[in-house]
This record gives sequence, structure tokens and C-alpha cells, in this order.
Amino acid sequence: MSELVIDNLHASINGKEILKGVDLTIKPGEVHALMGPNGTGKSTLAYVLMGHPAYEITEGQVLFKGINILDLEPDQRSHLGLFLAFQYPVAIPGVSLANFLRTAINAQRRAADPNDKGMPIPEFRKLLKEKMDLLQMDHSFAGRYLNDGFSGGEKKRAEVLQMAALNPEIAIMDETDSGLDIDALRIVSEGVNTLRGPHLGVLVITHYQRILNYIKPEFVHIMMDGRIIESGGADLALQLEEHGYNWLRDKAETAII
Repeated sequence: MSELVIDNLHASINGKEILKGVDLTIKPGEVHALMGPNGTGKSTLAYVLMGHPAYEITEGQVLFKGINILDLEPDQRSHLGLFLAFQYPVAIPGVSLANFLRTAINAQRRAADPNDKGMPIPEFRKLLKEKMDLLQMDHSFAGRYLNDGFSGGEKKRAEVLQMAALNPEIAIMDETDSGLDIDALRIVSEGVNTLRGPHLGVLVITHYQRILNYIKPEFVHIMMDGRIIESGGADLALQLEEHGYNWLRDKAETAII
């Protein structure tokens, strides 16, 4: 089964421990929200899951399809079916979004079959148009250089298009709402909701409840000081909106002890 199982995960950077024992399981078809104040380890978890080389894993494991992915390179994790939508997508001038996507898809295909010669251009164009129509995107968007001169909303829509084209089984969305106005947030969320289904598990990382008005999670988890200290249903996010994080700080301090 293509579930992601994070078991007692500890990670540090430059000798400073950031993740201090994270436990979380995400199954296909589930949408989880990970919330918490800034600096609690949410984005670190996303980077560690995708294999950022700056982080050192000091304890624990992450199982996906029964494989401990901590032993894999970032591209191998992607080929296995993991996807990360970045908080701050990088611009690549001179590389069109279409060429970037075709290269990524072909790398995915070759990982599954080294003899694969890549997706023929007509087949790729058909696929790309289908995905852009699904997400209600103008086809001219594909010809623009990747994130170069894009607005915040356009960058995040490009990330959702990549997710649609690569068809992952677990998608991690690192503060996708960052830098978006209400209209852009709604459009991006509609794209994510279009891709929701029984074969895709999603982890939405955020510290604001507003994106969860559009992407409705089944599970909400609160992270503080590198640990998940509280889990519940969608109503937990509403409690945070009303009361803030202070009512959970005692629980976080108890977990440390």
C-alpha cells in the first residue's frame, strides 16, 4: 500500500536539532494539514522527506511502499511517487514550463524502465493540454520560462500543474498559501481539489487556517518544537483560528519533559 509512514523522525541542521520525534501516517485518499507557529519544524519536515542534503537524520525512519526512503536520493524519492510543492519556487530562465515537464516525465519513465525512449512529443502535448484544461489554465502558460516573471499565484499554479503531470501518490505542499491573495489562493486550491482522489495522499503545511477553507482536510496536526503535539479533525484548525496557539503551549512543554 502506498502509505507514507513517518516513525520517530529526528533531524538536525548545523548541529541544531529541529525535528525531535515526528510520527505521522498519510494514506492514499487522505488530506492532512500540518499547522504550527513559524520555526517549529514544518518546512524542515517537508525538506527532510524529499531528501534535502543540508539536514542530518539522527533517528527514526520514513517508510513509503515499504521502503525506508531516507536511504534514497531526492530523484529516487520522486520516481517512487513523492512530490513536493515548494513555498518559494525557483525561477529557471530559458527553460519553458513545457520542456521542464517533459524532461521530468521522461526521467520518471526511465526510472521505471531504463530502455524507455521517452514520451513522444505529440503524446506529451496531448497530455499537457488535458492537464491544463483540467486545471482551467491557458495553454500559452506552458510556453513561458519556468517561474520567470511569474506572480506568486502563477508560481503556485505551475506547481499544481507539475503535480497533475507527474501524478504522484503522496504530495507535500509546503505553505502553498504563502504570498497569495484571496483570489489566487482560491484558484490554486481549486486546482488541488481537482486532483484529489482515492490514489493521492496530500500533506498541506500551513500556519494559517484560511487555505483550509478551500482545501478541506480530514486530519489536522499541530507541530510545536519539532513534535506533533495534537491531532484531530478539521475542527481543530477552527479552534486555532479562534484561540491561537497559546492554549497548546503547555502540552508542548509537557511533551518536552
